[in-house]
Amino acid sequence: MTDIAQPFPFSGPRRLDVTSEEAKRRIKARYRAEARFKAYGLIALLTTTLFVFALLGNIVWKGLPAFVEHRLVMDVAVPAAPFGENPDAQSIRSADYFPITRDALKAAIPGIEGRRTERTLTGLLSSGAADDLRGKLLANPALIGTTVRTHLLLSDDADMYFKGRGTEIIQRSPTGTARVTGTRGQVKIVSTGDDFAAELAAAKEAYLAKSSVFKAESARITRQAGGKENAQAKELMGDAERYAGFAAASQVNLPLDPRLSSVLVAVNGGLVKLTELSAREVSGEVLLPLTSEAPAGGGTWRVLTYVTPEADRKVSDLEVAFLERFRELGKLEAGFNWRFFTSGDSREPELAGIRGAIIGTILTLTVTLVLCLPIGVMAAIYLEEFAPKNWFTDLLEVNINNLAAVPSIVFGLLGLAVFLNFFDMPRSAPLVGGLVLALLVLPTIIIASRAALKAVPPSIKEAALGVGASHQQAVFHHVLPLALPGIMTGTIIGMAHALGETAPLLMIGMVAFIVDVPQSFTQSATVLPVQIYLWSDLPEAAFQTRTAGAILVLLGVLFAMNGAAIWLRKRFERRW
Repeated sequence: MTDIAQPFPFSGPRRLDVTSEEAKRRIKARYRAEARFKAYGLIALLTTTLFVFALLGNIVWKGLPAFVEHRLVMDVAVPAAPFGENPDAQSIRSADYFPITRDALKAAIPGIEGRRTERTLTGLLSSGAADDLRGKLLANPALIGTTVRTHLLLSDDADMYFKGRGTEIIQRSPTGTARVTGTRGQVKIVSTGDDFAAELAAAKEAYLAKSSVFKAESARITRQAGGKENAQAKELMGDAERYAGFAAASQVNLPLDPRLSSVLVAVNGGLVKLTELSAREVSGEVLLPLTSEAPAGGGTWRVLTYVTPEADRKVSDLEVAFLERFRELGKLEAGFNWRFFTSGDSREPELAGIRGAIIGTILTLTVTLVLCLPIGVMAAIYLEEFAPKNWFTDLLEVNINNLAAVPSIVFGLLGLAVFLNFFDMPRSAPLVGGLVLALLVLPTIIIASRAALKAVPPSIKEAALGVGASHQQAVFHHVLPLALPGIMTGTIIGMAHALGETAPLLMIGMVAFIVDVPQSFTQSATVLPVQIYLWSDLPEAAFQTRTAGAILVLLGVLFAMNGAAIWLRKRFERRW
C-alpha cells in the first residue's frame, strides 16, 4: 500500500525530437526504405508484366499461322469416266480424285517424267486436296466433263514452307554466257566467265567449318567413352578429314555434299541442282526440265542458293523447286483457314480442326452448369440463411472450403471410380465430363454465392420482415435478387476454371482420338484443353502451330468469360 500511495513521478509533457541531426537521419532512412519498397513493388510489377507479354507474344507468334492456309488455284479438267454414266451424289463422293488432281499438276508444270518426280509433285497436295472440288461437283453435277477452277489444299510441309519454315533463297544474275549440254537427267553447264567462283569459295569455307565441328564432336564422344575407340567417333573423324581435304584441294570439280547449302542454276526455263562445282564449269541434276540447250547470256540465267541444307529441311530441293514454280506461275493463294473451325481432329495437320473439341466443350460445360448452378446456389442459401448454427453445419462449411482447394486430378479419380467403374457410364462422354467438372466447380460456386449473400445489408431483410414478409419471402424476393450479380460473377469464374481443366478429364478417358463431331451428351468427345494437350505431344511442326492456335482460341474464350464477370460486377455493383 505504501508503494501504491506514493505519487507517480511526473516529468512534464514529452517532447518529440524532430530537429536534431539524429532525428533527421532517422526520417531520411525511413523515406529511403519507403522509396525502396515502392521501387521493389514497381520492379516486381514490371517483371510480371514483361513475362506475361513475352508468353502471350510467343503464343500469338506461333499461333497466328494456324489461321492461314495455302492452296493452289488450278484449272482442273474433270473427266466423266470416274463418275459413271449417270452421276449421282454417291458416285461423286466415292470417286477417285487422285488421277484428276495429278493430271492438273502435271499440266501446270509440263515435262515432268519419272515415278519419283511425279510422286514428289503429287505429294505436295494434302490427302484432302480434292474436298473443294468434290463440294463443287456435288453442288453442280453439270460441271463433270468440263474444266473447273478450284482450290487444291497443300500438304502440311508445303504449307509450313510458305509460312517461313523452309529456307532462305539467295539468287544472283551472272555476267557470262552459259552453255548447257542436255535438257534432262545429268547435265553440264559451262560459263564464259568465273560465274561460280563465289559459290566455290563458299563451299570450301563451309567444308572447313563442318570439318571443325566434326572433329570437336568426335573428340567429345571419345572423352565420354574414356578414350576407348568408338565407331561413331571414328566415322566423324573420317568425315572431318574428308571435308578438310575438300576445303584444301585445288581440284577443278568440287563435289557438293547434301549437308551443305544447295546451289542451283535456273536456265532456259528449267532448274539444275549442282553436284560438282568449279569456277566456270559445273555439273548437276535437272529438277525442272529445260526447254532447250541454247546459250543463255548474262542476265537471262540465275544462280540460286538454298541456304538451309536439304538434310535440315522438311521439304527437299525438288519440292522447293516445284513450290517456287507454282508461286512464279501465280497458282499460289493464301486465305483464312476456316477449316480450322469447321473440321474435327485428323491425323493430317492441314485437315485438323477444333470443331469437335468446341462442340464437346459446349456439351460438357452445359452439363456442368445445369448441375452446379442450382445446387450451388441452393446450398449457399440454405447454409447462409436457414441452416442452424451447430457442429454439423460447421463441419459442412469446413469440408466445402477444403474441397475448393483439392487438386483437380482427385476429382478425376473420383469420376473414374464412381461414374465409370461403378455406374458404368460411357467413357469419354460429355455427360461424365460434365459431372466431374460439376463436382470440381461446386465448392467455388457455393463459396462465391455465400459471399454475395453476405454482402447484402441485413437491413434489407429486416425491412422485409418488418412489413410482414416471411423469412423465405425476404430471402428469395429481396436478398437473392440483390445478390444475383455476385452469384453470376462467381459462377462465370467457376465455369472459366472448369473450361481450362485437363487433368480430371484425362482420367475419365476424354484423351481419345475423336474424329467425328459429337451429337449428344453420351457420344465420345473431347474438349478444347485436352485437344491442345493431344496436339502438343505430336512431332509435326504444323501440329505445334495448331496447338498455339487452339490456345489462342481458348484464351479468347477465357478472357471473354472473365470480361463478362467484370462487366456484371461493374454493371450491377451497388454501394450500400
